[in-house]
Amino acid sequence: MDGIKTLASAYGPKDTMDRLEAAVRAKGMTVFARIDHAAGAAEVGLSLRPTELLIFGNARAGTPLMQAKQTIGLDLPLKALVWQDASGKTWLSYNDPPWVVSRHGGDANLDRIASEMALGLAALTKAATQ
Repeated sequence: MDGIKTLASAYGPKDTMDRLEAAVRAKGMTVFARIDHAAGAAEVGLSLRPTELLIFGNARAGTPLMQAKQTIGLDLPLKALVWQDASGKTWLSYNDPPWVVSRHGGDANLDRIASEMALGLAALTKAATQ
């Protein structure tokens, strides 16, 4: 899918999300929410394979993007989805920061910031999945 990075995880859904949350916190980033979509589905009598969303960020990194293009606030803070497919495999997906910037009509300066964010996200998601 356009703009979405997806990695296979060597761990189950809960362990993958726990590892991601720990890695995010270890980097000094703020965790705003951890949403268990499967639990929400169960509350209304529906089934959903394990699906959790982590919303996190760092104002020092995100604010310059929003100062330049306020609509980037639609895509910030960062989000990562840990989900299990029908065969029981666990995946971690997130929006690629350079794609987010281009979606909002970024420029060279914003591309540099987005590339730095992408490197940080790649390290965090690798720590969670490998």
